[in-house]
Amino acid sequence: MTMRTPLAALLLLSATAAWAAPARYLIIDHSSEALMDKPHAMATWHAQLDDKRTARIAKLFPVGKWGFISQVEGGFTPEKACVVTARAMLVPRVLGSRLVFQPTKSATTFGTSANATAEQCKALAADKLAEAIKAVDSSLAAQ
Repeated sequence: MTMRTPLAALLLLSATAAWAAPARYLIIDHSSEALMDKPHAMATWHAQLDDKRTARIAKLFPVGKWGFISQVEGGFTPEKACVVTARAMLVPRVLGSRLVFQPTKSATTFGTSANATAEQCKALAADKLAEAIKAVDSSLAAQ
């Protein structure tokens, strides 16, 4: 009988913690590694879609039915100008960890920087991805 009380308390605490944890959208990144690696892309997404914003969006687009895809591409021209395009999309989710590439909402941003270094080009890519995510988020807020 003494064993049941601690076990029940442990189960109650773990259930409460799991229930209180905010749900996260599935986010898939298909960026060029030269401009944006996956950890930086995910950090950019999570900085833009904090728990409060995710909760607001999830009322219209449930986490279990929707996800996001991002893609950052670009590079240097022969004139040494950095050219970047970043795209963020809200897409339907099927079968757990699969997303359907059929964007419901999307935003694409473009940027250039003359005589940029590789690090400056990566910074431009991060800025453009954040801008695309903000644009998708603002279009979701309009609904």
